[in-house]
Amino acid sequence: MKYTYKIALLSLFTAATITSCDDFVEEVEIVDPIAEGSAENFQPVEFLTGVYGMHTDFAYAFSYLGITDMISDNSDKGSSPTDSGADKRVLDELTFTSSSGSVTSMWTQWYKTVGRASQTIEFTEAFEGQSSAPKDRVVGEAKFLRALNYFWLVRSFGAVPLQHIDLVERAPVADVYAYIEQDLTEAIAALPLKSDYAAQDLGRATKGAAQGLLAKVYLYQKKWQQAADIANTVITSNQYDLEPDYATVWRASTENGPESLFEIQARGEIPQHGVQQYSQTQGTRGGSNGMGWGFNTPSKNLEDAFNAEGDAIRRDATIIFAGETLFDGRFIDEGVENPRYNEKAYSSANGGQGDGDKNIRVLRFSEVLLIRAEALNELGQSAAALTPLNRVRSRVSLPAVTTTDQAALRPLIWKERRLELAMEHDRWFDLVRTGQAKTAMAADGKTFIEGKHELFPIPNNQLVQTPEMTQNPGW
Repeated sequence: MKYTYKIALLSLFTAATITSCDDFVEEVEIVDPIAEGSAENFQPVEFLTGVYGMHTDFAYAFSYLGITDMISDNSDKGSSPTDSGADKRVLDELTFTSSSGSVTSMWTQWYKTVGRASQTIEFTEAFEGQSSAPKDRVVGEAKFLRALNYFWLVRSFGAVPLQHIDLVERAPVADVYAYIEQDLTEAIAALPLKSDYAAQDLGRATKGAAQGLLAKVYLYQKKWQQAADIANTVITSNQYDLEPDYATVWRASTENGPESLFEIQARGEIPQHGVQQYSQTQGTRGGSNGMGWGFNTPSKNLEDAFNAEGDAIRRDATIIFAGETLFDGRFIDEGVENPRYNEKAYSSANGGQGDGDKNIRVLRFSEVLLIRAEALNELGQSAAALTPLNRVRSRVSLPAVTTTDQAALRPLIWKERRLELAMEHDRWFDLVRTGQAKTAMAADGKTFIEGKHELFPIPNNQLVQTPEMTQNPGW
């Protein structure tokens, strides 16, 4: 017996003429291990490993950096002035188009991952053999990963196709979010607490990871009460806490530590690749000890924001400065090509190697605290919002915020998100969702076109293959 799974993705093969919407579908035949007598060699958890593995693809380095950080006021293209980085210059300048490679890469990558997650769920639910891992946990992990990738899709592109309904018709944003919420609610019910995982399973999706992501999903929809409540569930679960020293948050010593709700795992060795070229593309460029390509460099705008707040701790943990000696003794000579580099991408152990060992923090406890602070303030509970907000500030020795005026507190919470989560791939989307993008981009010398730049364009290649699919406004 064989199962055939339809996986929504952007076809990458070359064809003389592409006119059918079927090119949005890839047919994948999967052998039923029970019927073939190979259950001992083919387990649901192995399907799941393939879903996790999608997050270590090359797209999560160069392309992802382009559409999350370089596009914002937190960072610049970097590298050499003459190096366009394919489409990285036009992303930095907000002059990209529907043919920009990074946009296409992430659309493709996220849909492929959604497809693998759906495939895993379907196979696991049909599996009748002896499972090496609890089936409900495998399904819960896959639903968390599917929700995460749909969240990345909907906040980037708006209305997007939902695989189980239609592979071409774009579902309304509300429907996409409802589907994400359903996946996360079911994942929460199925997943163990972080403390219940065995050591060898550290890094898998947990109940807290699903709760934290759901809080963020509610935040993006302005469902303030739900966001505040589920964030509080995480905060009071006794599963998570802030690392005492902010400077260590992105170091190897704190990977999967108490502050981590979810991070992409990177081994940095063959065959278990790290997140390919994440550190390499952002490593220091030039000089006597350059470690990489020098892209995605923290901006002067970001440095000034840290300085204006008197936030030396987070500034120095986020930015590598030319002429600096790093925490591990490595000296960055003044001959490097750019004055600033991303310290959160720095790997002490393997420098700028392609198969980096740097885990990417996707959800941290400090963000959950800030989600609760923002939600409470929007609910008119500004005094209560100060508790989680100041917990974040206290760690980096900043004075407590005291205002309980809702309008005055709102930009302070937004600023705290910027400084706390700088270079962690959320800044652009925070600017868009809070309505700050036009003003912030103008202050950074860029032109944000309202009614257009709130969403990325549906890739042109996709529209050629599926002309029934509509384009986003302005593109």
